[in-house]
Amino acid sequence: MGGTFSRPTVPSDAASSIRAFHLTVGYRKRRTPVWQDANFEIRTGEFVAVIGPNGSGKTTLFRMLLGLQRPARGRLEVFGEAPRRGNPRIGYVPQRHTIDTDTHVAADALVRLGATGTRWGPGISIQGPKEAAAQALAAVGASELGHRALGALSGGELQRVFLAEALAGNPEMLLLDEPLSNLDLRRSRELVEVVHELVRARHVTTLLVAHDINPLIRCLDKVIYIANGRVATGRPDEVLTSESLTALYGVTVEVLHDSRGNIVIVGGENPHEANA
Repeated sequence: MGGTFSRPTVPSDAASSIRAFHLTVGYRKRRTPVWQDANFEIRTGEFVAVIGPNGSGKTTLFRMLLGLQRPARGRLEVFGEAPRRGNPRIGYVPQRHTIDTDTHVAADALVRLGATGTRWGPGISIQGPKEAAAQALAAVGASELGHRALGALSGGELQRVFLAEALAGNPEMLLLDEPLSNLDLRRSRELVEVVHELVRARHVTTLLVAHDINPLIRCLDKVIYIANGRVATGRPDEVLTSESLTALYGVTVEVLHDSRGNIVIVGGENPHEANA
């Protein structure tokens, strides 16, 4: 990605958006915790990648932040309070949207739902301020998509529309669950650039779940790496090291760097999966 990005400057005295204290996550049907004893803090305006192997509990973190799941033990705070469902201060883009090629609803109609906090689904009445939708689409560089049918959009275009929907309610926090999935390298970098500019311009605390860290690495404030039932959090240069990931996985892990600054993680639970 060259020198396109620079990390946003977050004041050292910025307020905390998220705090976790000895947080343990589990399910009733699972005897062992998904992960446990996690302690971390995310400050207002930080851009954070959440990474780790499949099934490690990345989406579970989002469910807790959204108030959809409670910790097994420990405490989680969002804006200084316990997480709650339907918090209007949080904009959320889920991992999967069901949009088929026969969907003739216009993109700006979907974004207008975000302005009212209404979720997409059958029988929904499209209401909401057009101005808010137009501003959200403009913020993600998608004004020209507003009147196009959702079913006619490409994967990259849809991701911009979904991001605009999450922004339409003017949230203070964005949770983006694998928005880069199924996008090619160019589209991934374009979307990351859009998100990065939003973080800088709006000072929105943003957590983004990803499998490939490389499109993100140059603009992140922090990484939350979940693996082997544990969580490591810190700056990318603190977490994405051979020493740190070896301690996290409990087996030898190597973090390699190529000539372009990309990293490849070798070892752990997925020895052949680069960019875990």
